[in-house]
Amino acid sequence: MAMIDTEAALHEAHRDNHTHRDVNGGWLRPAVFGAMDGLVSNLALMTGVAGGAVSHRTIVLSGLAGLAAGAFSMAAGEYTSVASQRELVEAELAVERRELTKHPKDEEAELAALYEARGVDADLARAVAEQLSRDPEVALEIHAREELGVDPGDLPSPLVAAVSSFGSFALGALLPVLPYLLGAATLWPAVLVALFGLFLCGAVVAKVTARSWWYSGLRQLALGGAAAGVTYALGSFFGTAVG
Repeated sequence: MAMIDTEAALHEAHRDNHTHRDVNGGWLRPAVFGAMDGLVSNLALMTGVAGGAVSHRTIVLSGLAGLAAGAFSMAAGEYTSVASQRELVEAELAVERRELTKHPKDEEAELAALYEARGVDADLARAVAEQLSRDPEVALEIHAREELGVDPGDLPSPLVAAVSSFGSFALGALLPVLPYLLGAATLWPAVLVALFGLFLCGAVVAKVTARSWWYSGLRQLALGGAAAGVTYALGSFFGTAVG
């Protein structure tokens, strides 16, 4: 009895300790990277415009225009990309469904061969393939996962992708504009808020990577700061040249 309890405790401890990071990042990764994209692009846009020695009003309008244009562009691109990917997967699933209907035994043999190639004994592979092939929907799901690497019941939604992309980009792009909307008259408050946002985004990204939060935050801050500095210099140069 004591041995059974010990084994159960060891199994429980192994289950608790044997966990992995979410390598796909779930919803957190695209949301944070969308916000980061909005932050960097709008900060760079605003610093580039400011480098041309334009009016306060022009900088604010540029930031708002960059927010709207970037968010709509991201949403449209994400919708088209995910919709096209989904349509391709659905077309391939239709092909697989037809094959399962017309040639069930061939598909069953194909599934058995897949398991056998992975090291399963031939007799066991055939038995498993036969059992899984009894239900056409289960068979389709298994074939889709094995051959296409997709789950038919969990295909991405183009609308959700577009809305989430729009929202995350707009949120990030809003940060450099916000100080101006709250009454700031110079560029520096916008730059400081944006850099803080970049550090925060980088630190959050560390949740889905093996890096420490401060390293990831500083790296993103440095990259965003460099982009803002370069565009400010270019804005100054073009402003002088045009003037």
